[in-house]
Order: sequence, then C-alpha cells, then structure tokens
Amino acid sequence: MSDVVDRITTGFSEARSRLEEQWARGEEGSTEDLRLALKRYREFFQRLLAL
Repeated sequence: MSDVVDRITTGFSEARSRLEEQWARGEEGSTEDLRLALKRYREFFQRLLAL
C-alpha cells in the first residue's frame, strides 16, 4: 500500500514541479495542463473518499 501512496505522491509532486517551473519562467500553464492536473486531483480524492 505504501508503494501506491509513494507513486501517487511522486506523480503529484512532479506535475506540480512542472507547472511551477513554467510559472518561474514567466510562462502560463496551458489550460489543458491545468485541466488535467485538476482532473487527476479530483479522481484521486474521489477514490480516497470511496475507501
């Protein structure tokens, strides 16, 4: 179970880092990038609440 949590945490951290790097360069995150990030968070929390 901890491996799954580690993979999920790593995936969220990497996605956040990519967006933060774009913002640091003065680039806007594309609406598609933001949409996908929100979709992943929503799916994760829906699964978490279903447990």
